Amino acid sequence: MRLFAFGINHKTAPVDVREQVAFAPERLKEALKSLKSQPHITEAAILSTCNRTELYCCVNGSGSPDPIQSWFLDYHHLLDEKINPYVYIHPDRDAVRHLLRVASGLDSLVLGEPQILGQVKSAYREASEAGTLGTILNKLCQHTFNVAKQVRTDTAIGESPVSVAFAAVSLSKQFFSDFSKHTALMIGAGETIELAARHLKENGIGNIIIANRTVERGEELAREVGGFAIALGEIPEHLHKADILISSTASQLPILGKGTAERAIKARKRRPMLMVDIAVPRDIEPEVADLADVYLYTVDDLQDIIEEGLKSRQDAAQQAEDIIDTQVLKFMGWIRSQGSVDLIKQFRSQMEQLREQELEKSLKALSKPNANPEEVLKRLAHNLTNKLTHGPTTRLREAGTENRTEVLQVAAEIFDLKNSNDKP
Repeated sequence: MRLFAFGINHKTAPVDVREQVAFAPERLKEALKSLKSQPHITEAAILSTCNRTELYCCVNGSGSPDPIQSWFLDYHHLLDEKINPYVYIHPDRDAVRHLLRVASGLDSLVLGEPQILGQVKSAYREASEAGTLGTILNKLCQHTFNVAKQVRTDTAIGESPVSVAFAAVSLSKQFFSDFSKHTALMIGAGETIELAARHLKENGIGNIIIANRTVERGEELAREVGGFAIALGEIPEHLHKADILISSTASQLPILGKGTAERAIKARKRRPMLMVDIAVPRDIEPEVADLADVYLYTVDDLQDIIEEGLKSRQDAAQQAEDIIDTQVLKFMGWIRSQGSVDLIKQFRSQMEQLREQELEKSLKALSKPNANPEEVLKRLAHNLTNKLTHGPTTRLREAGTENRTEVLQVAAEIFDLKNSNDKP
C-alpha cells in the first residue's frame, strides 16, 4: 500500500486553472465514491478550496499514482498536457508532511492563516460520511488535527498580523482591551473591509456599522457580521457612536473631513477615537490627525506592524517545521507497524488455540475420580511448553543447519535471547 497527495494550489496554478479543477460542494460525496471505486484505490479524501484542490489516496497493487491522475483528468474532462505543468504528486512520507504543513497554515497564501484547518476538517467529515476513509487516512487525519493544534499552541504562527485588515484590528486591540463594549464603523464593503469586519466579530466587537456607497452590498456584509448598514451620506449622524473607524473605499476624494470628525468628537465628550485609513487615495483628510482625542493611522503606518508580524510568523514557522518533522517520523513509524498487525493476530490466534486444546485436556483429567491436581498442572505446563516451542525450535535447527545466521539473529532479537558466547 502507498499513500499519495495529488493536486494543484495557488503556488503552482493560476486561478483560471484552479477554477477548472474545483469540486462543487454538493457533488463532493459523489466524486469521493467515484474516486474510491477506481482500481487499486482503497481510500480517498478530497480537499477543495479557492486556493487548492488536493486528493489524498491510498493505492495498492502497483503502488502507482496513475489511477488517481487518470480519474482526476476524466472527472474534469481535461487533457494531460493541459494540467500536467501545474500538478504535484507527493508519495508516502512527503504526502504526510504536505498535509501536516497545509493544516498548520505553512502552505497557505497568508502564512499561518487558521481557516485552512477548518477546511481540512470539513474534507475529513465529507470523506467519512461518504465512506471513503479507511484505517490509514482516518489515522492520518486525526494525527493532522492534533499536530495542527500543537503548532498553534506551541508556536506564535497565528498571533502576529500579516495583512492590512489583520493589522488594523490588532492596532485596535492595543487601544481597546474589551471589544464587547465598543462600536466599530467600517467605511466600504470591499474585500479588505470584509476581512477586517470578520476579524472584529471574531474578537467580540460589541457593534459594527457598515457604511457603503451601495447600501445593498453594505447590508449583505452587515448581516454576515451581525451589524447594520448605512449610506455614506449618513456617516455624520453615526460617527460619534464609533470608537473604531476603519475605512477602505475606491473614492478619489476624501470621504471624511476635519469638520465632521470635530463635531463627532465633541458629541463623544472627548472620548478617544481610533481611525485607520487603509485607502489609497486616502479616505480621511490628513488634518483630522490634528484633532485632540483622534488617533489617525494610514496604510503606511500599518506597514511596520505587518513587517514585524511577518517576521514573527516566519520565526514561528521554523519552529512549526521542526514539530512537523518529528510528527512525520512518528506517523511513518505507525504505518510501518501496520505490516506486522495481521502477523501478530495470526500468531496470537494460533497460540490461543494450543492453549485451549491443552486446557480442555486438563479440565477433563481433573474431572476424573481421584485426579491429582498437581500432576495435571505439571502435565499442562509440560505439554503447553512443548507445543509452543516445537515450531520455533524446528525452524531454528533448520536455520542452523543451513547456516542462515540472519534468521538466528532475528530470532535472538524477537525472543530476547543472548548468545552462549556473550558475557553476562
